[in-house]
Amino acid sequence: MRRKIVAGNWKMNTTPAEGAELLKGVAALKSTIPADVELIVGVPFTHICCVKDAAAAAGIAVSAQNCADHESGAYTGEVSAKMIASLGAKYVILGHSERREYYGETSQTLNKKMALAYEQGLAPIYCVGEKLDEREAGKHFDVVRRQIEEVVFHLTPEQFGKMVIAYEPVWAIGTGKTATAEQAQEIHAFIRKVLAEKFGAAAADQTPILYGGSCKPGNAAEIFSKTDVDGGLIGGASLVAADFIAIAKAF
Repeated sequence: MRRKIVAGNWKMNTTPAEGAELLKGVAALKSTIPADVELIVGVPFTHICCVKDAAAAAGIAVSAQNCADHESGAYTGEVSAKMIASLGAKYVILGHSERREYYGETSQTLNKKMALAYEQGLAPIYCVGEKLDEREAGKHFDVVRRQIEEVVFHLTPEQFGKMVIAYEPVWAIGTGKTATAEQAQEIHAFIRKVLAEKFGAAAADQTPILYGGSCKPGNAAEIFSKTDVDGGLIGGASLVAADFIAIAKAF
């Protein structure tokens, strides 16, 4: 059976102290979720040291939200994969739509980041997804296929086996809009089909694919009930411990 994962992406929210309190709230409620659901918190770089011990004690994995595309050097303000791994993070979110849109990240950039993440033992949570105009033009399958082929297809089978995919309908992030459960299933099944073309059906079938577009306690159960949806990459709702846990309970 595929892993069930609920990952929070805190984005640029909370101070380190506030983040530690949020993590404490999540940890206190973790025993109420199904035992086979893995929780991940994607925290700002500044928070990793503040939450890692409590997260580890509660069986919650820590993820960074990004990493640099260089190993080290004169890159003021950047944070390397090696730095992130040395702090105890297990995952790193790569290719988030906000990184692509606001910071111009390309597949070339992401291939560099992906290689560095794997070198340091970090497991990527790789984000794919289309914008509203691409969805309305019927190009969403083409966009998602390209994002997979240009990055994921460069991985070795061993590397691919450690990856988590997150599908983000960009038009549903922070807008209050949500893809229907049927739309989520359709594109998740398509992603699995594309992955199988490169890595084989068995490997693709074991890859967790998360839904990442305005998933909330009220719609999580319906979305998670679909065959190819293995959990969620949660934005705003991950900033409220009770809501985050309620989503994890939706399994």
